[in-house]
Amino acid sequence: MNKFCHIEIPAPDLDKAVKFYTEVFGWEVEVMDRYAFFQDGLVGGGFDPDMKVCEGGPNLVIECEDIPTKMAEIIAAGGKQTKPKTEIGGNMGFYASFLDPNGNRLSIWSKE
Repeated sequence: MNKFCHIEIPAPDLDKAVKFYTEVFGWEVEVMDRYAFFQDGLVGGGFDPDMKVCEGGPNLVIECEDIPTKMAEIIAAGGKQTKPKTEIGGNMGFYASFLDPNGNRLSIWSKE
């Protein structure tokens, strides 16, 4: 066991977070008062407007099929690319990093 069961992402602007993650990644989001629960298909979590965004914290990595296509969607939805598609090596695929509209640092990963 000992796997992720819930992830919380700081969302000082809750509306921006809900719009961004539903639009770009297709996550199901349910807003309840001042908190929004999301489900990505495997792991659930929440957008917490009371959490502060900080630099250097954990990096969440979201799997996608095509990094350039997904990064274009991220940028169109108000995100900002911070690292272009980069090979990991050892046949482990590729990743790229971005900031969401609230300033959280995340990455996307793809085998190709």
